[in-house]
Amino acid sequence: MTQSATVAQPKAKRNKLSSGFFRFVLTRFLLIIPTVFILVTIVFFVMRATGDPISAALGGRLTPEELQKRIHAAGYDRPLIVQYLDYLGGLLHGDLGTTLTDNQKVITILTRYGAATFELAFLALIVALVVGIGLGRIAARRRDRAADAGIRTFAILCYATPVFFLGLILKLIFAIWLNVLPASGRSSLGSEMEFSRLVSPTGFYIIDALQLGDMNVLVDVLRHAVLPALALGLLTAGVFIRLVRTNVISTYTSGYIEAARSRGVSEKRLLNKHAWKPALIPIITVMGMQIALMLAGAVLTETTFEWKGLGFMLSQYLKARDFVAVQGIVILIAIIVAVVNFIVDVIAALVDPRVRY
Repeated sequence: MTQSATVAQPKAKRNKLSSGFFRFVLTRFLLIIPTVFILVTIVFFVMRATGDPISAALGGRLTPEELQKRIHAAGYDRPLIVQYLDYLGGLLHGDLGTTLTDNQKVITILTRYGAATFELAFLALIVALVVGIGLGRIAARRRDRAADAGIRTFAILCYATPVFFLGLILKLIFAIWLNVLPASGRSSLGSEMEFSRLVSPTGFYIIDALQLGDMNVLVDVLRHAVLPALALGLLTAGVFIRLVRTNVISTYTSGYIEAARSRGVSEKRLLNKHAWKPALIPIITVMGMQIALMLAGAVLTETTFEWKGLGFMLSQYLKARDFVAVQGIVILIAIIVAVVNFIVDVIAALVDPRVRY
């Protein structure tokens, strides 16, 4: 009987941990709702701080009488709280409104240009991880040597250089001086014509090129993506380099690493097997915040490279003072950031044994 109880105890413990983990996931997921609600509320009232959207977008182009008619027809002369409640009701039904400058549904803008931004952010994240993790590990192994100093300087430059300036430098070097990469756009005119043949395009040009089965189109798309992905990815790579370097060095000085070293374990094995996983945890933890910064940097990156995504359209609608469109794009980005942070929290809880739930 005692043995049976002893055997059953670990099972009960595992079940308790499992239920605790699912409670943790559910709690983090439910936190998305108030987070998005607060962000929607802030964006709505900030957008109305300078007046109604129609006056902001069309003021000076319509007569006062026509302007008042448009304002009344859109309901912007009603009390602000009534407009806010109507907007929340529209959000619950997936209605983000209609743009004022080109009379398009905001949800149509998001679906048409959202894929371009997601594709750029994904490619930039790959650049950030490859460069940041690779150079961070080298800097940790070559601590206080010339390579370490050079990599730390490179990390500071990546983080401190404005993304639009880095984009201009990359265009100057690779598109003008060397003439090896295109300076702007997502693809050439020929590739765009090929994409028009697709029955159900995804908007992700890499996936669409694979659907076509045309390697020339795929190469063309990837060539156009190199410079924007580098410009945006290196900004985040600077943060990852410093995180990896600091945490690998910190792990190297821990007791269990010293014990393994005293047993004759090679430095390469110490890094790859013992020091690497603990150093990876902080990267996962801050990845959500870095993706948020990456989406913010996408506005300048897409404008610099004329990459037709949400960032590019956001800049255009800001110039036109089309606050309805700006509001919809900002809210979508806020939702994406909230969801990404939820996913990162769950991954961190699975990887980091110090997280308690």
